[in-house]
Amino acid sequence: MSSKKNLKLEKLAFGGVAIGTGFEKVNDKQSEETLEAAWECGIRQYDTSPWYGLGLSERRMGHFLKNKKREEYILSTKVGRLFTPTKNIPETQWVDPSPFDYRYDYTAAGVRRSVEDSLQRLGVESIDYAFIHDLSPDNNADLGDWEKHFDIAKKGAMPELTKMREEGLIKGWGLGVNTVEPIIRTIDYADPDLFVSAIQYSMIDHKDSLDRLFPKVEESGVGLIVAAPFNAGLLSGQKRYNYAGEMPEDVDSRYKKIIKVADKYKVDLAKAAIQFSYAPKVVDTVLVGASKPYQPIENEKALNVKIPKDFWVDLKSEGLIDERCETPQF
Repeated sequence: MSSKKNLKLEKLAFGGVAIGTGFEKVNDKQSEETLEAAWECGIRQYDTSPWYGLGLSERRMGHFLKNKKREEYILSTKVGRLFTPTKNIPETQWVDPSPFDYRYDYTAAGVRRSVEDSLQRLGVESIDYAFIHDLSPDNNADLGDWEKHFDIAKKGAMPELTKMREEGLIKGWGLGVNTVEPIIRTIDYADPDLFVSAIQYSMIDHKDSLDRLFPKVEESGVGLIVAAPFNAGLLSGQKRYNYAGEMPEDVDSRYKKIIKVADKYKVDLAKAAIQFSYAPKVVDTVLVGASKPYQPIENEKALNVKIPKDFWVDLKSEGLIDERCETPQF
């Protein structure tokens, strides 16, 4: 099993969903200014995917990073979908995406092709980490039978990515998913290095990670990036929850109670959310998206803001976060 000590990671990473028009239309200029702001405030880890904006996020990120020395930043992208140009753009979550259709391909040839295509879109000679994307039960509606695709990946994508690591084409691989189960299975089956776990360890939702994910990650020694600490916007003040946008009643109720505690201690909830997701010892990196220049600057400040200890004590005593949660120590 790969060891965490071999991984090169930063505390905070920039996520490419929003500049891929994940929530609203973002033009090239705004995207460039947002990435520039991230770089200027010291962010040196960038994560994207061909899925974001159907290639748009990768092209924008590559256009920005082409002026930077490759050894100065860490870059990751995803595999699992292949793209073809089309006049009939499929209906997706993306707002005004690039003119491409997609198909899932978790075979060995598919993931190698995916990495090669990404290098072309990004305009770089190498990526650091490749994550098998959306191979997860929450994606069944689009994917079909995720278990069937997982079996394909076990025989194809996973050994091929290990081979690409051995060849030096990538530094490591894992999964980028929104549920815990595929990560646990991959650790049991293959030789992954690092995972992106999105919307699974936030102030709103963290029990499954505490129960199953964190113990498995700790035992195996793989790296862990916690993504979407705001649950795709909710904890940063946006009226959306995760990527579907529907707000369950219990989440809405808990969120309102958390807001009251934050107001009591004059705590910026977005900054608290980042600190919360980074606090566990098992977490290497917190991955946060941005679409406006001020956002990465605020995100970068978040890890150094002092939050009253009693804020966390009250959240636990009111049952708003689990007693087992590690909280920031200053």
